[in-house]
Amino acid sequence: MPRREPAPLDPTDGRTMRERMEAEDYYIAFDPDLSSAMANARALARRYGQEYDVDPEAARETLRELMGSVGEHVDLRPPIYVDYGTYITIGDGTFANYGLVALDVARITIGNAVQMGPNVQLLTPVHPVEPVARRSGVEAAQSITIGDNVWLGGGVIVCPGVTIGENSVIGAGSVVTKDIPANVVAVGNPARVVREV
Repeated sequence: MPRREPAPLDPTDGRTMRERMEAEDYYIAFDPDLSSAMANARALARRYGQEYDVDPEAARETLRELMGSVGEHVDLRPPIYVDYGTYITIGDGTFANYGLVALDVARITIGNAVQMGPNVQLLTPVHPVEPVARRSGVEAAQSITIGDNVWLGGGVIVCPGVTIGENSVIGAGSVVTKDIPANVVAVGNPARVVREV
């Protein structure tokens, strides 16, 4: 299914930059409200990393404060990197090894029992191809959805707007540029389905 093109930046439409971002339309990334929210998320992510080994219960509470929703028995090994955190939902029993990058300019939904290797990147931002617009700080985003029981190998990159169906496996180092159906193995750059599970 083709992705919706973001609405162009129109400062007269009455929406804040956050409202435009949440609608997956073009917005100005260095808006003061958004910059403040990003700074808060970085501070919480750092605190989570500091607490992870010394006070696991405090780390869980910090993770719940950082993320939009966190299920039971979630284990994200620090460091983790997010834009806001509040646009990320994580299901029960999900595990991510070291170095997860989840840039949640749009919603990132991670299902139950998802396994992620080290240095996985979930990247929602979309930047204009046209250089003048890109230089001006205009960007948009497209949501990412990871189904239940998906396994993302180490170094997998999931691009904006992608959905990965339940039980699927994405091979280490793959770049997922398009939706992947349920119950398959996909590998490569760009990732292609090589067999059913």
